[in-house]
Amino acid sequence: MKKVAALIALALGALSLSACSAPTENTDGLSIVATTTQVTEFASTIVGSEGTVTGLIQPNQSAHSFDPSAKQLLQLSQADAVVMNGADLEPWLQDALDAANFQGEIIDASTGIELLAAGESEEDHAAHAEDEHNHGEGDPHVWTSPANAEVMVSNIAAGLTVLPEVTDQMKASFEANATAYNQQLTILDEWIVANFAQVPEAQRLLVTNHDAFTYFVDAYGITFLGSIIPSFDDNAEPSAAELDALIALINESGATAVFSESSISPKLAETIGTEAGVKVYSGEDALYSDSLGVAGSEGETYIKATIHNVTKLMEAWGYPVLPVPAELTS
Repeated sequence: MKKVAALIALALGALSLSACSAPTENTDGLSIVATTTQVTEFASTIVGSEGTVTGLIQPNQSAHSFDPSAKQLLQLSQADAVVMNGADLEPWLQDALDAANFQGEIIDASTGIELLAAGESEEDHAAHAEDEHNHGEGDPHVWTSPANAEVMVSNIAAGLTVLPEVTDQMKASFEANATAYNQQLTILDEWIVANFAQVPEAQRLLVTNHDAFTYFVDAYGITFLGSIIPSFDDNAEPSAAELDALIALINESGATAVFSESSISPKLAETIGTEAGVKVYSGEDALYSDSLGVAGSEGETYIKATIHNVTKLMEAWGYPVLPVPAELTS
């Protein structure tokens, strides 16, 4: 990390040289840096006008591997707190914090969430709780379940309220913002349940690019047939035998679609879909998993991205999508 430390020094030097001529940012309130697009949104919603939240990972970028720029390392060095997804999603973060000589607080949004292995339900997890054997690494994509997202929002709010810079007025604002957002997430969860209730469980089949929806499928009674990339890490590469096995499973199961994801190349999904003779959802129809979408897209917010995903699943399964509650469209 000597290289990134040197980049910080260069960035600091450039900042001091330009300070006299460049406009300065408003430094009132908290300075928060968040990792993923999801926790950036959660933190921004909670902080509101009481500070600035800067996201490291940009829309449609992978959360598994990331190389911060000199500017981002400088932002880390000046932050009051860093909000992370946790659950080992950001293996690069500690090196970045060390290089930036970060002195603030770290808020782990995944605190208290039971991690599940791919294809494991909460019931499976409970049954194995006393087992001494290792049942595989936990899926870090905890936010895919709106119920987990509520826990993450509450964790972030709790972490922010205890920062030494936070006043009683700011604390009240954070708590109110978190409560209002979690009410929306509850409505979102109820809307999803109502939609999927139309679909017999035997028809709720899902094939994706990589293992990213463990908590979503567990929450809503979906059968996850498998993923093209057999790993939580979207940089892994499947073998030919694994691809052949997945094609056979799709044909045997009666699945009607393969879903690409917005932050991953759709090429393999399109190949699998062609070989299996099923529709491929890619491009604007791809699911949002590791990242939210760009501004103006159907996945620009967590709620919009989740509505998009449910809409595409219902379309693939051949059932109508229920009207979206007004509380989620305002």
